[in-house]
Amino acid sequence: MVNRYSSDVLAKGWQRANRPTAARTPVERNMVLEEPTSGFVGAVVTWENGVVVLEDRKGKRRSFPFGPNFWLDGKPIDLTPPVRTPTARDRAQEHARTHTASGSRVGPTASAKVALPSRIYVEGRHDAELIEKVWGADLRHVGVVVEYLGGIDDLTAIVREFAPAQGRRLGVLVDHLVPGSKESRIVAQVSGEHVFVTGHEYVDIWAAVKPERVGLARWPDIPRTMEWKHGICDALGMPHATQADIAAAWQAILRQVRGWQDLDPRLLTEVEKLIDFVTADHIDEDS
Repeated sequence: MVNRYSSDVLAKGWQRANRPTAARTPVERNMVLEEPTSGFVGAVVTWENGVVVLEDRKGKRRSFPFGPNFWLDGKPIDLTPPVRTPTARDRAQEHARTHTASGSRVGPTASAKVALPSRIYVEGRHDAELIEKVWGADLRHVGVVVEYLGGIDDLTAIVREFAPAQGRRLGVLVDHLVPGSKESRIVAQVSGEHVFVTGHEYVDIWAAVKPERVGLARWPDIPRTMEWKHGICDALGMPHATQADIAAAWQAILRQVRGWQDLDPRLLTEVEKLIDFVTADHIDEDS
């Protein structure tokens, strides 16, 4: 004989017994839904702020909150907002959380390091600020300091005073390092096993930023009769009467640099070479 009262009818979950489960279903436009409490049946026309709007065959519209209160194709569903497709901005923000501005993957948090004796020298303040923005996290991780010189006319004496040696390497980044230039003649006077001088072809580090980042199709050719930065400010519609104007123009350009992807790849190559060179002795010691 079957005992119809063998189980506890008031046990936990009795309210949901034998009821079909409402599957979570993202809303879609033109989806035909029934709201069983009111009996209203209509197609989805829009949704916002947690509410979906249905329109029936006669054009009448009603709004209902999202949730497990709809039927679709004869089955209960738990209606949810649409699945959001990540935008380019979302992907960029996620990349920023997992990678440094130079593109290196972020590792576990480490304690602060004592700076290495090795150094990287760049010509000016703007060079140093750009290197810091893109490679700053990487350089702090390996303990390398970047300093700016204010020009390289005295590079030979600067290198001699630094006295590069094993474990005390010197890397130098030079602007406008092209054959026949004043810079190339100065660099040719510097040599040594523990010093490495490289550079880029731009008249100034500003031009290492991709021009489209500041609304230009290309960096303009500035006549020799005009100071290069003044000419660039003219092209960008920025004032340049004072040094403060020039500094403000550079900061406006620098703000457009989000990471390595906004720089000319040729600069990336030379900076990476410098970092590899000045850390080579340190890596050998750690390995």
